[in-house]
Amino acid sequence: MGLFNLFGSGGNNNIEEYLEKGAVVIDVRTVAEYSEGHVEGSKNIVLDTIQNHIDEIKALNKPVITCCRSGARSGSAESILKQHGIDCINGGPWQNVDKHM
Repeated sequence: MGLFNLFGSGGNNNIEEYLEKGAVVIDVRTVAEYSEGHVEGSKNIVLDTIQNHIDEIKALNKPVITCCRSGARSGSAESILKQHGIDCINGGPWQNVDKHM
């Protein structure tokens, strides 16, 4: 996994493109972190449990933008989701994604 995957490969243009395609934002921070602030309408699926939610995420039938605090955990989530055939980009820090909403 390259540094772009770890810290936000999405880029601002890709985030906007994914949002235009109806992407779902998945925030992979802890519940406590998520409760302190998050992208409105995002789903909180903690990184440690994302493997357990693959079928649920696939059932959404939408592209995914992952986010977290810095972009590292969301990069890991992006990699996991892509391994399962889910169209996904790492949006990096949640505030980065939030400014496009």
